[in-house]
Amino acid sequence: MANSIGEENWRILCSLLPRSWEQQARPSGAVARLRGFASPEALLRTVLLHVARGYSLRETVVHAKAAGLASVSDVALLKGVRRSGEWLRQLCCGLLRENQLALPVAPAKRRVRVVDATLVKEPGPTGSQWRLHYSLQLPSMICDFLDITPVEGEGNGESFRRFRLSPEDLLLGDAGYCAPAGIEYASQSGAQVLVRVNPQNLPLLTPRGQKWALLPRLRRLSAGRAGQWKVSVRGPQRTVPGRICALRKSEESIRKAQRRLQRRATRNGVTLPSETLEYAQYVIVFTTLPPAEGKVREVLQWYRVRWQIELVFKRLKSLLQFGHLPKYDESSSRAWLYGKLLAALLAQKLARVSTLSPWGYLLPGESIPQ
Repeated sequence: MANSIGEENWRILCSLLPRSWEQQARPSGAVARLRGFASPEALLRTVLLHVARGYSLRETVVHAKAAGLASVSDVALLKGVRRSGEWLRQLCCGLLRENQLALPVAPAKRRVRVVDATLVKEPGPTGSQWRLHYSLQLPSMICDFLDITPVEGEGNGESFRRFRLSPEDLLLGDAGYCAPAGIEYASQSGAQVLVRVNPQNLPLLTPRGQKWALLPRLRRLSAGRAGQWKVSVRGPQRTVPGRICALRKSEESIRKAQRRLQRRATRNGVTLPSETLEYAQYVIVFTTLPPAEGKVREVLQWYRVRWQIELVFKRLKSLLQFGHLPKYDESSSRAWLYGKLLAALLAQKLARVSTLSPWGYLLPGESIPQ
């Protein structure tokens, strides 16, 4: 009975994958050598055992053999994971397209990159912790940078300084990247940044170098009205000009944001400053993108895209706490990341299906209402 339930669950999961997902395996190079695996489906299922379930290579091959999926060594499985990277990326792109992620028109000759970092803990009570830094291009979801560092130590935190940058880059970062040193580094590389503002970490100046107060400007905004102001940020060596783009949230969004902050403060036993609750009323972004390349609403739309992907990242980050991260092989680490992202997207789609489909799966040809 348990085995039949497992098979049924796998069939339901397969129904959530993009159409022609099996046919994509061969042109992507995933099954150029299908040695030891019965089919592309068996390969994907084995790879997800390793990536999504968090089994080590050795544990995975034992489970795969017991399930009749594959008879391979851990070395052969590692090669299969490496070859599957592009296939997994294509499946992720297919699921994102199904979510109808609306992308603004990218500024001419700009390469839009979402940058992020997350902690990964190896399994077991004494498992090591690592920080995974990565960059995904939009809309292709190509992982163009990946690095793994220890959690502790100077220079191992979130920063634009960890990435290889070029003048055509537009970097979308969360508040963890809102620091003068990283913004200065990106500017010196010729790249443009778009980051969520952390008011405590980003002292703002007027274009003439005088202190610039943010809250009085924000208070002038009504719900749904966007505003922008020219400012500058003083880095370690030079001042970087840019813009603050902001929007007041709806009253319901404000209540949710403030409740979240208050619950966290209560949990940590601290008192929230009144300014923190007031800042929660707004979405505030700093960007160095010139106005000619992005009006205020376009800047805010790009941040909305960053936030939509962040919702997937949040699931990804919860999944990333478990699993044997390949730390010394870039191609394996990249495939591992795509596998985690695929698992997060499938979890997101499964949650949507469960609320709409009383029988627990999609009928052939059926799509999820948006």
